[in-house]
Amino acid sequence: MAPHEDRHTTGHTAEVTTELTAHRTAGTAGTAAPLSRRRFAAGTTTAAAAVAGLGAAAPAAPPSRASSPGDSPGPAGAADRQACLAVARAILLLDEDGSELTPRYERILRDGLPRSGAARGGASGKKVLVVGAGPAGLVTALLLGRAGHRVTVVEANGNRAGGRIKTFRTGGHEGAEQPFADPRQYAEAGAMRIPGSHPLVMGLIDELGLRRRRFHLVDVDADGRPAYRTWINVNGVRVRRADYAKDPRAVNRSFGVPEKYRDVPAAVILGRVLDPVRDEYSTAGPDGKRVNKPLPECLEGWARVVERFGGWSMHRFLTEHAGFDERTIDLIGTLENLTSRLPLSFLHSFIGWSLINPGTAFWELRGGTATLADALLKELGGLKVPVRFDRRATRVEYRGEGRNGSDGTAHVGADGPAVWIDTVSEGRDGAVVREQFTGDFAVLTVPFSGLRQVQIAPPLSYGKRRAVTELHYDSATKVLLEFSRRWWEFGEADWKRELERVRPGLYDAYRLGRAPDDGSLLGAHPSVPRGHISESQRVHYTACRWISRDQPEAAGVTGGGSVCDNPNRFMFNPSHRVEGSEGGVLLASYSWADDARRWDCLEDDARYPYALRGVQQVYGQRVEVFYTGAGRTQSWQRDPYAYGEAAVLLPGQHTELFPLLGRREGPLFFAGDHTSIRTAWIEGALESAVRAALEVHRA
Repeated sequence: MAPHEDRHTTGHTAEVTTELTAHRTAGTAGTAAPLSRRRFAAGTTTAAAAVAGLGAAAPAAPPSRASSPGDSPGPAGAADRQACLAVARAILLLDEDGSELTPRYERILRDGLPRSGAARGGASGKKVLVVGAGPAGLVTALLLGRAGHRVTVVEANGNRAGGRIKTFRTGGHEGAEQPFADPRQYAEAGAMRIPGSHPLVMGLIDELGLRRRRFHLVDVDADGRPAYRTWINVNGVRVRRADYAKDPRAVNRSFGVPEKYRDVPAAVILGRVLDPVRDEYSTAGPDGKRVNKPLPECLEGWARVVERFGGWSMHRFLTEHAGFDERTIDLIGTLENLTSRLPLSFLHSFIGWSLINPGTAFWELRGGTATLADALLKELGGLKVPVRFDRRATRVEYRGEGRNGSDGTAHVGADGPAVWIDTVSEGRDGAVVREQFTGDFAVLTVPFSGLRQVQIAPPLSYGKRRAVTELHYDSATKVLLEFSRRWWEFGEADWKRELERVRPGLYDAYRLGRAPDDGSLLGAHPSVPRGHISESQRVHYTACRWISRDQPEAAGVTGGGSVCDNPNRFMFNPSHRVEGSEGGVLLASYSWADDARRWDCLEDDARYPYALRGVQQVYGQRVEVFYTGAGRTQSWQRDPYAYGEAAVLLPGQHTELFPLLGRREGPLFFAGDHTSIRTAWIEGALESAVRAALEVHRA
């Protein structure tokens, strides 16, 4: 997501209900429910918080030559006022004086760092090592390189930059092999949608001259207007999103929610309990759109939200604060993409909703999001900044003088390098290669989940070590399937025409539930290239097929996505056609947390027939005739360089860990979306890159 980009946006029900449904009165009283896994998780979190609230001190860190008296852990307990204000400032991107940083950061990305900073490191600038070639590392290196510093980027991946920006495509800077039967097709393993409300990444895209177009979070009609024709398919009930917004009773009753919620869409139920929290920092106009209060009030409001709910999980908020029963939570969780993250931080999801509202326009890059990494690499090449691929950092050693001093300075150049980084290749050329890099400073952008595998000497401060060890990373998994025709755009006349090309009478056979389900019709359409569906795929598909004779009507959608309660969970249709191709790649399954880990247990090739049957459960068996046999899947938890999809914080980690994440340690600086409040978004990576580049430039 991830980065990055996207998980925080809830199901599209929020948007359609905002647009099509008037608020109705509903109560919030809840009822007791039996113990469940989510209640157990929430209970243990609450119990831990209660114990912490007694004022017990955290275990002291053993002294080391790198420690200083002011670096020992303080007493555990409720978040203090300053910690809450620090998180609130990060949410609004304010400096310590309460001034907005966004205009300053936009100007730096556009015009560069002031040249005067390089002079302090000598005539040729400072020698800076950047570890990691994700968006944070690439932009940090670009800013420092343009300012006259001598920069080297060290990347563990053998041939790809971008981190969790990853496009399955033919060619590209990584020289990727053809991923799909149609070489013109491409699809995103990671970041796929960019909010127009993220000014840094939007400005960078435009500065680099990249071509962007609208990403349709909601499906659109022929005139580009929201149509809400994608499906909600849960508990055996299938309904269009627009129809659910008008009459949610059938779906809501299938969950067994109380009568007072039977006629209220899930997004409206959730919105009513979130609105009072939003009232702390914003006001709603007559049209329902929210506007932030004046900056000082907005800051204070966010600080109150952090103080009140910073230690809460989403499940605790929905039960204790909203008073929802378990059935209502199941409804909201399933339709609004909350189920898998109920035990995690309330603030994490709430911040995402607050920064990305239903009216936000989303964008995608023509040719794939990886074109952003292509462009940044090209810029670095023009500056003669080397990017050393296939160099995994194994050890970081640094001189710690002044590391925890009042000004945090480190001596540069006087006695040789201040940082040594040992790297090793992955043996791709048949031999293990070790190489050491030295510099005056280093910017570490690798996820903390990966930094745990790197030996750092002397040890980092206690607070930083704790952050590296405890920062929670979540899972996200995608399964993509290629089809030779964009059947999701079809009407019934299209279906009849194309199925009759396969076999006379096949249209009615599917409609009446008489088509064979033995895999013989996989890829049966004449447009499907031969040679991609193996016999083992047919066998696996037949053995694991989902027995159903239900044939829904044609979807007839462009863009948008459907939600279901089968393992696929969320499916997204392409927003645009690939030029010159009649086919398309469907994001057949997009899942997070526990939902993703259940896919991660399967080998890659085994995921495709499972994902196909999940698609068939929602859209009908007949989609199989267009399946090319080609697919791609990405498990970020299993990725050897990402170590997880993104930092998704646990209850309490915003106030306990966040202030430590980006803090420098002598000549070591830290960047990456995990050091920003906007984790899993490219915007967060760019915020951290500008901050780190400024810190190094001024050091």
